[in-house]
Amino acid sequence: MSYEYYYDLCSRNIGADVEIRDHHGKLYVGQIERVDRECVYLRPIGPSHGPGHGMYFFAAAALTAIAIASIAAFRFRRRRFHHGPFFY
Repeated sequence: MSYEYYYDLCSRNIGADVEIRDHHGKLYVGQIERVDRECVYLRPIGPSHGPGHGMYFFAAAALTAIAIASIAAFRFRRRRFHHGPFFY
């Protein structure tokens, strides 16, 4: 895919949970925080290590910048919602 394709895709989907693999094979998982003409910025996501087993949250870690030109593969992730101990 082209640079323009990934730039447009990321720009239209700010806030989406994604997986991006670069040309070196490294996998990035996170939520698209912002996009500029050179990079897409992901906020890492993962399981919490605090109270509430199984809860997911947006980590307080710094944003990860991925050069748009280095994207080899891109896919959306399905969000998992945790409703607490009660089931609806």
